Amino acid sequence: MVKMTNKEYQEYIKSKTPNSKIGSNLIKAFISGGLICLIGQGVLILYKSFDLSTETALSATSVTMVFIGALLTGLGIYDKLAKFGGAGTLVPITGFANSIVSPALEYKSEGYVGGMSAKMFVIAGPVLVFGLAASVVYGVLYMLFTG
Repeated sequence: MVKMTNKEYQEYIKSKTPNSKIGSNLIKAFISGGLICLIGQGVLILYKSFDLSTETALSATSVTMVFIGALLTGLGIYDKLAKFGGAGTLVPITGFANSIVSPALEYKSEGYVGGMSAKMFVIAGPVLVFGLAASVVYGVLYMLFTG
């Protein structure tokens, strides 16, 4: 057993820890997240150019961005983008699609029902459950206090 003082241990840890690249990571996250949002804005403008109402265009944009995120995840492109952009790819709605599709792809060898279908909601399931439960509570409160 090697005996070290706290100071020696801290110096050892410091020598083995890689330098943080916070500045470049922030820039990459800003660029990747910004590009995803720019694409989403472009899709929204496209839908609005078809004379859709704002509400319908927003819904169609959300569905389209989820589809694009899922498709790029299935093709293995979103993971490469995430390696570059880090958190910039997690925040937009495409990150949600990625969090659903990735576990499903990982477990597809276990079959469609036992693998893909069951594992699809491993990460996103708690988010969906909380979102649905919160929307019910908020809806009931809204009804009680405004209705």
